[in-house]
Amino acid sequence: MDALRQLSYERGMTTPEQQHTVLFQQAFLRNIRRNGRLNELELIREFKLTTFLRGRSVSFLFKDATLAPELMKRKKFHLVGEKAHDRAVVARIFARCMDNSLL
Repeated sequence: MDALRQLSYERGMTTPEQQHTVLFQQAFLRNIRRNGRLNELELIREFKLTTFLRGRSVSFLFKDATLAPELMKRKKFHLVGEKAHDRAVVARIFARCMDNSLL
């Protein structure tokens, strides 16, 4: 489904909601590729900024801002992400996927 969603996005055949899904997936994969692990704050920043620049929706930019304090209180949201110790393994995984045209 992800591959089909990506193809439809590239051909301009997606709804705004589907575009948000593809933008989130792209931000997620870039985040994993860069850090080897998920950095939540960086992911949210990149996704929200990319979405804002495409649609200029200020309401979407700040839509989830009120959730952060509650998530931090419950220790479900981390301001500082960790990087994987062996990011070379992650780089090899992404290189192999690119060779197979999966990403």
